[in-house]
Amino acid sequence: METGKIHSFETFGTVDGPGIRFVVFMQGCTLRCKYCHNRDTWDLHSDNLITTDELINKIERYKHYIEKSNGGVTVTGGEPLLQAKFVTELFIKLKAKNIHTALDTAGSISINDDIKDLLQVTDLVLLDIKHIDNEKAISLTGQSNKNNIDFANYLSDHNISIWIRQVVVPGITDNEEDLKKLKDFISRLKSVKKVELLKYHTMGVDKWKRLGIAYELESIRNATNDDITRAQSILGGTNIEKTEEDIIF
Repeated sequence: METGKIHSFETFGTVDGPGIRFVVFMQGCTLRCKYCHNRDTWDLHSDNLITTDELINKIERYKHYIEKSNGGVTVTGGEPLLQAKFVTELFIKLKAKNIHTALDTAGSISINDDIKDLLQVTDLVLLDIKHIDNEKAISLTGQSNKNNIDFANYLSDHNISIWIRQVVVPGITDNEEDLKKLKDFISRLKSVKKVELLKYHTMGVDKWKRLGIAYELESIRNATNDDITRAQSILGGTNIEKTEEDIIF
């Protein structure tokens, strides 16, 4: 039985997939996003270990709410692809109980057999596009967006349902030409069901300060409704939604 490194849980999530979700935050991430709301999930090591059966037992306490709302379980992070075998085993057990499975990821890990196995038991992928421009992605996250783009194309080629997520960071991810490039890229993906625009905010800055780490984007203002509306108008399309989500990865 697989054991996973867990950061935390949310039992009544409403913004990480359809319906009411049990949300599992995995520990560990290789990206270094300057706006990360969950800076404390980066560390690849954790003493908070759990087996898939132990996690299933926790989830089943909320199965009534999940079923009544047509919800499910979302695994996020950190980066859940780093623990693909654990998540695969969890999703197999969830699907045996007819519970919807969603994976919230930046697709930042090169696709391997473990990830392919995971995607076979994943009903929905919430895919964060950190930045469509590679050089700007490197500046923002410390890593090329190649894996991110390859992952999106793999999902499309295998007809796996995608919700694209883009954090609107004023002056960083909201450039008109970049948004047009993002629109063109999304238009080529065959399995995108929704595009969510998330407002950048500085609510996670205190976590950085408690960890004694400088927050580089402290001078960047919070995104406004006008910023989201502008980005929405550039991206176009009826499947684009604005969200007030507070958790940004």
